[in-house]
Amino acid sequence: MEDDSGKTVELYIPRKCSSSSRIIAANDHAAIQIDFVEVDPETGVMLPGKVHRYAICGEIRRMGESDDCLLRLAQRDGLVPRNL
Repeated sequence: MEDDSGKTVELYIPRKCSSSSRIIAANDHAAIQIDFVEVDPETGVMLPGKVHRYAICGEIRRMGESDDCLLRLAQRDGLVPRNL
């Protein structure tokens, strides 16, 4: 597909699972994507550029491991203390 300037653009860009690095297929309807954002404590507005995005594939969710995976990823990125 081409945009107005004639540049070729993709219709679908696949995501990868943040935990298992599996490619999330277009028909994986159990997959989720969660954004953790930093918020200004005074105004309550999201700070631009302060987003941590995690995609979890449906297979991880079916195994019941999505909560553990999100906790591990958040600890790795410093969002949650390691001793939790």
